[in-house]
Amino acid sequence: MARFEKTCRLCDDGVSQLDYKDVDMLERFISDRGKILPRRATGCCSRHQRQLSQCVKRARYLALVPYIKGYQG
Repeated sequence: MARFEKTCRLCDDGVSQLDYKDVDMLERFISDRGKILPRRATGCCSRHQRQLSQCVKRARYLALVPYIKGYQG
């Protein structure tokens, strides 16, 4: 049985540093509930996954990305 190995999309694109202000890119790595997707789902390497989670947390703090999507309160 052959295993399918994911490659990091960010490494393939040549991204060295992620930016928390790039909301469109960050939303690809957030679930429909607003949670950060795990590494096994995103396919990112550990370096980019750590950067990704830090950027999402910063963007949430600055209200660029919502904590909970679809929240009506």
